[in-house]
Amino acid sequence: MFEGFSDRTVDFMWGIRFNNEKSWFEAHKEDYLRDLYRPMAALNREVWERLSAAAPDLALVGKVSRIYRDARRLHGRGPYKDHLWWSIQRPAEEEFSRRPVFWFELEPEGWSYGMGYYQAPPATMAKLRRRLDTRPAPFEKLARQLKKEGRFTLETEPYKRPKGSLSPLLDPWYNARSFVLHREHQGHQPILYSHDLADLVGEDLERLLPVYRYILSVEADPDPRN
Repeated sequence: MFEGFSDRTVDFMWGIRFNNEKSWFEAHKEDYLRDLYRPMAALNREVWERLSAAAPDLALVGKVSRIYRDARRLHGRGPYKDHLWWSIQRPAEEEFSRRPVFWFELEPEGWSYGMGYYQAPPATMAKLRRRLDTRPAPFEKLARQLKKEGRFTLETEPYKRPKGSLSPLLDPWYNARSFVLHREHQGHQPILYSHDLADLVGEDLERLLPVYRYILSVEADPDPRN
């Protein structure tokens, strides 16, 4: 059961940022496991259980990221991340960024969570546009509800040349190469240190299940580019 992070969690993240080398990490590995990894895994497990109960047909899986950076992509940075995240999504062979995914991330400066499709295949976004062209009402309802609740911010990577215009509500989606719905928190509020965090994140991500299901259904459509 998730019981919260602690001040030691934040101390470790700042520590690894300013001491990003193997000797420091090895000397503080138990701190990492106790104060960051295990609480993160417990939070992932609890939110996964909630989403799985709400959508058992999706067969969702949860995974905590590695703290070790990919040695091929260090680019002068140290070998360790100074933050950690987890993901929940449908099983897939592709890397998580190429499928719609729920996530939570904790950093030295703050924390965030949401649902993203970071490297959406062009075919999927073309299918979404076709849906919006031919049957906009179902997604309009979802987008309107998201806007009304105001809990998540939509951030997109737009095409350099807009694909078209339907309405102020749908245009950001229609012209997106990829997107993320997220809640960002600067600093480390008291909720991080209690079980209430699992309830908050679980409840909010459950609100996004209809959007997640919609995107999955779009993936099954014929490719309109053919």
